[in-house]
Amino acid sequence: MNDNNIYKISSPKIPDKLEKTFLSDQEIKDESFFSSVIICDCNIENHTAKHVSFNQVVFKNVNFEEVSFEHCELTDTRFENCDLSNVDLRGSIIHRVEMINCKLMGTNLGNATLRNIVFKDCNCRYSFFRFVDCKQVSFQNCLLQNCDLQTSNLSKVDFSHSNLQQAQMSGTKLKGLDLTSCEIEGIGVRIEDLCGVIVSPAQAMYFAKLIGVVIR
Repeated sequence: MNDNNIYKISSPKIPDKLEKTFLSDQEIKDESFFSSVIICDCNIENHTAKHVSFNQVVFKNVNFEEVSFEHCELTDTRFENCDLSNVDLRGSIIHRVEMINCKLMGTNLGNATLRNIVFKDCNCRYSFFRFVDCKQVSFQNCLLQNCDLQTSNLSKVDFSHSNLQQAQMSGTKLKGLDLTSCEIEGIGVRIEDLCGVIVSPAQAMYFAKLIGVVIR
């Protein structure tokens, strides 16, 4: 699904044929394990469980409402047209996952570990990524206004054609990060975190103003 795979992000390893299933609240409990299924056209709501594992699962047209899955594990999983707004995924381990055309407004991924992830055409406004550990992660054409990426580790992360206006990134090293295709007005950063960031001439002028440089 990654059209511009500059970091060789591994795609989810999902079988061609999956059994369709419906998850009831009774099935989702602490340390539950779900594998090789497709879950579609349903709501998962008002539920809390820890250390839930999903492996080789496809979620399609699923709405998550008032859901907390702290310290869950998502591996080789795809979300298509899903609403995960305000879902609590703190401390989760997420590996080889695609989120396509999903809504993640206010989603809490604090202290999560993300590896080989693609977010494509997703609404991630006000999402919480503070203290997240990201490696080989791509945000493609995503809305990330007002998201919290403070004090995070971003290694081989791509923000392609994404909106980072008012995003908070203080304490996050931006070395090697290419922001040239992004909207960055109002972004919150520290001067010492800008070393090595890749920006357009117009963006360079914007950052220069932040540090008090006068350009004539």
